Order: sequence, then C-alpha cells, then structure tokens
Amino acid sequence: MDNQKEKKYNILFVCLGNICRSAAAEAVMKAILKKHEDERFFVDSAGILSYHQGEPADPRMRYFAGLRGYDVTSISRPVKGYDFEKFDIIIGMDDSNVDDLKDRAGTLEQESKIHQMTEFVIHSDATCVPDPYYGGNEGFENVMDLLEETCEGLYQYLVSKI
Repeated sequence: MDNQKEKKYNILFVCLGNICRSAAAEAVMKAILKKHEDERFFVDSAGILSYHQGEPADPRMRYFAGLRGYDVTSISRPVKGYDFEKFDIIIGMDDSNVDDLKDRAGTLEQESKIHQMTEFVIHSDATCVPDPYYGGNEGFENVMDLLEETCEGLYQYLVSKI
C-alpha cells in the first residue's frame, strides 16, 4: 500500500457505550498513526448500545487521556449493520463486546473481522480492557495503560499484514 491513493484500511473500536474505552482507543490509535506519519488507515469508534448516542466521551476519560496528550473528540454512536461492510477490522474491548458483535455479524466473513483488543497486547497479560465507568480514577489510568500498549501492538500487527 505504498500508493497513498489506495483504499484506506478501516479500523473500528467498540465498547458498550462508546464514551470511554472505544473513544479513547480511537484517539490513541490516531496519535500512533500521526507519530508514524501513516495515512493508510481510517479510525472510528462505536458502542454496542445507543444510550449515549450524540454525546462526547465521558469527561473523566477525556481528562485522563488528555494528561497523556490524547485528544478524545469522538461523539458516541451505536454500531450499525453497515459497519460490518465498511470496516476491515472491528475490535471489541471485552468478551461481552466481542460476543455482541458476533451476534450482529451477518456473515462468516463479517464475523472474521471481529477481534478482542487484548489480542494485541505486547507485554501485559491482560485478557480484556475493563470498563472504567463505575470505578475510580485508577480504572481510567489502567484503561489508558492498556490502550497505549494494545494500540501499538495493533499497529505493528496491521503493518505486518498490509
């Protein structure tokens, strides 16, 4: 994909409401792509539920991401059927997100696009990116630690594949 005019590789991050984990993952991944000056990718995020549709990310997530230099600007939206066609890889933050996504996939090809975020860990032994919504500040810090690691791992994985 040396030709910048070729189709972009589309990445969708998904969590329950699209106001914490997936929104932050989108911001972290965009920062990694900017650091590498890599324009081959399009990054978005969505939620399993539409409860927060149209809302910005949780202020706590924006705050803790901002402390690390990330600008979380996404507006919550639910996963739609067309996402399974548009996106090349769809990444759930935990087992529940992945199961919900698989239930919504219309074909085996669409289901094969679904992965869990922790498939891309580099050093940690995390098995999911836990929802920090009802926890304290340490939950948001933990999510940011995991997202920085897994987004870098995802980038390395994708670069090796395309």
